[in-house]
Amino acid sequence: MQGLNLTGATLRDQLNPNGQTLLVFLRHFGCIFCRETVADLRKISRATPDYPPILFFYQGTLEEGEAFMRKLWAQARAIADLPKRFYDAFGLERGTLGQMFGAQVWACGVRAASKGHFIGRPVGDPWTMPGLFLVEQDAITWQHDFKHAGDHPDWRLIPKIAAQHRLQTA
Repeated sequence: MQGLNLTGATLRDQLNPNGQTLLVFLRHFGCIFCRETVADLRKISRATPDYPPILFFYQGTLEEGEAFMRKLWAQARAIADLPKRFYDAFGLERGTLGQMFGAQVWACGVRAASKGHFIGRPVGDPWTMPGLFLVEQDAITWQHDFKHAGDHPDWRLIPKIAAQHRLQTA
């Protein structure tokens, strides 16, 4: 397993042993929404002390991942998953034409562009849908079901979601 700023050789080594980890599967490096996601999570997680640790997955080589993340969040932890083994294991599928180019996607593109993000050269399968999972030990405790390429949750609510789960398991 290769990646950026990793703490061991396995996926288990990357997970928070005493709590939750937010797994974020990016679509492809040319995606305006991937750039927006990484930048938003960097900003919000730094400002929120109880934000769960984040682990990104991307379709690309180690070098491509370094080049992409260097611009947005050099300290981020990310796993290179060019063959999409993790994407497949978590059930992420290819999007439909509507999920990639529908009216809602264009509206979200305006949102991302207003934050200074733009479309780049695709690295990876541009039809892959994103994924977002909150995991604790071996269990997925919450996930966001993406309706289209530009969809994402309100990132500020993730600590509340994590806290709700901790209360349920305590």
